[in-house]
Amino acid sequence: MVAQLQIYVPPHPLLRHWLAIARAQDTPPVLFRTALGELGRWLTYEAVREWLPELETTVETPLASTPAHLVDPAAPLAVVPVLRAGLPLLEGAQALIPLAPVYHLGLVRDETTLQPRLYLNHLPERLRGRVLVFEPMVATGGTALAVMEQLVARGVDPAMVRFISVVCAHPGLQRLNVAYPGLTIFAATIDPEVNGSGFIVPGLGDAGDRAFDTGPPGLDGKIGGAWGQG
Repeated sequence: MVAQLQIYVPPHPLLRHWLAIARAQDTPPVLFRTALGELGRWLTYEAVREWLPELETTVETPLASTPAHLVDPAAPLAVVPVLRAGLPLLEGAQALIPLAPVYHLGLVRDETTLQPRLYLNHLPERLRGRVLVFEPMVATGGTALAVMEQLVARGVDPAMVRFISVVCAHPGLQRLNVAYPGLTIFAATIDPEVNGSGFIVPGLGDAGDRAFDTGPPGLDGKIGGAWGQG
């Protein structure tokens, strides 16, 4: 069987609720950050539900012994938020995976070439096990491809990587499928297109600027710089 990128859009009413709030252009930054946090929480729950290895054990209740399952602490799980827009997603997810180490990657997109530039890299020389990447937007796919290049260079198997995204667009998904067909993405929605500036339509604008209140909305739906589109 030929490997193919897998993308899951969980049919959960809370995901649809917080996605609507994140999309609305009149949502204030503090509520937008809350929306991203809630989306990060629920998407991470779905992403790890059948993915984390478990240990079978026995625990003592106040009345008797009973079989039990625990998440295996020996199975490594790393978390990689893509700065800066990935931070609110991570904030919502950390209560679910509090022991996972966090390695930051900073990428900014050139608005002329639409190519990402790496400005911060806190990844270790080698990584093993499972990796969760928090990247709110997969538009052209450039940022996601740059993240994967860094992970694969450190020994990560693409099949062990899961992206947590809010909105994905067909062009970016197609590029990722060609380059890394074993990849898995959990997203709140898939939009059909990317405009000439590399922004997802209808999308939600620039996730970074909206989350951190660093730029007024433009008439084309573009908000400040390209720190929140991938």
